[in-house]
Amino acid sequence: MEIIKGELRRLQSGLGADDGRQRPFLVRVRFIAEDPARVIANARAALACVVQRMGDWPAFGRWSELLPAEFMQRCAPEPEPDPSFDAQAWLQTWQAMTPEQKSAFNQEPWTLSDWLHYFDPTEDGMGDDRSWWWWEAGSDEPGNGWIEVATTGWPFGSGSLSWLIKASGGRDLDFRS
Repeated sequence: MEIIKGELRRLQSGLGADDGRQRPFLVRVRFIAEDPARVIANARAALACVVQRMGDWPAFGRWSELLPAEFMQRCAPEPEPDPSFDAQAWLQTWQAMTPEQKSAFNQEPWTLSDWLHYFDPTEDGMGDDRSWWWWEAGSDEPGNGWIEVATTGWPFGSGSLSWLIKASGGRDLDFRS
């Protein structure tokens, strides 16, 4: 829970004195946007909304009231429930994909439920097994911004981070360790 508290503090206030003493493995994601500061603000708002509710995870139906409208509008519509969906078969198909196929698949907009799954701390989600946490963000030249995350190593599960940045208005992402 200490990791989550630190992440929430960095989301809300930026780096603190204690952060300088830590030596996490950091990955910087560069992106392009007309207004990088707005992308960063949008990403901070969406992620902070999720992180501050890790201890008391809301029902799915409440998220549309909690998350920023701009983020919600960029998410793909939720599909109709399909009782014939075979999760095991889907996983086998995913595992058989080449890295290029997986990358192309990840370019599509995510549904809100898919994105939230990576933060959901309940038995149904992967929130207890996250592989990245917000560290710092900024803009170093007009039209270019970056978000830095602490990770469990390289490579790491970056799909939810990529979608956060894209749904916040960033494009042309470039990951650097």
